[in-house]
Amino acid sequence: MTHANLVVDTARATGFLSRLPVPDHFFEGHDGSLTKASRAFPLAGVVVTAPAGLALALTLGLGLEPLVAAMLAYAVVAMTTGALHEDGLSDAADGLGATRDRERALTIMRDSRIGSFGAAALILSYGLRASALAAIAAVIGPLGALSIFLAVAALSRAAMVWHWRVLPPARTDGLAVAMGGPDGASALFSTVSAAAIAVVLIGVAAGPLHALGAIAAAAAVTAGFSRYVRKRLGGQTGDTIGATQQVSEIAALLALALLT
Repeated sequence: MTHANLVVDTARATGFLSRLPVPDHFFEGHDGSLTKASRAFPLAGVVVTAPAGLALALTLGLGLEPLVAAMLAYAVVAMTTGALHEDGLSDAADGLGATRDRERALTIMRDSRIGSFGAAALILSYGLRASALAAIAAVIGPLGALSIFLAVAALSRAAMVWHWRVLPPARTDGLAVAMGGPDGASALFSTVSAAAIAVVLIGVAAGPLHALGAIAAAAAVTAGFSRYVRKRLGGQTGDTIGATQQVSEIAALLALALLT
């Protein structure tokens, strides 16, 4: 793997995970598969959330209350990503919460309308992430909060790749199938690179114990959620992949809030 290939993969992953403009030449001759580009999900996560992270640091530096600054940061994330992962979380929550029947759950998850479980999941996700980030920012300041924000973005995108890799498709069609699953090398690179980003960024901002705590929390919740999804649905969907990003990010932020 060359640096040039990694840049291309990061650009393609950024184009998939966000609404940020990516030059067309990165997609020339590309078949649309994310098998290789998935290795760059953590790096793309940093790119995608950088505007929100800068907004977080700026508003905190100007003296805005940490909770308000955190909520604004997540508003920017919603704009840059199109709330892609939140959509997956709400659909997964509706399907998994409304019924124990596998086929019925998969049908509900394909319905674009949001139900009570999906709405509750979104409220809890935004509330927990913003309040945990605010608690962290109140202690370590604007630059530390920026570092942690970007590190958690990388970790949670690696969690998506891991979930996608270890579970078979729950359907024979759908976005996750059409895009192709990550291969073993891509999943390994994604995991190692995300851990390295977390160790550096969180370690500098808060210390190595905090970095290890965030990694452990994200890994544990991702493994537990993946096991639950396997039991309920028999495999992953695009919605459960998005939901994995959300629950792993929540876990990492809560662990950091407890340790800070």
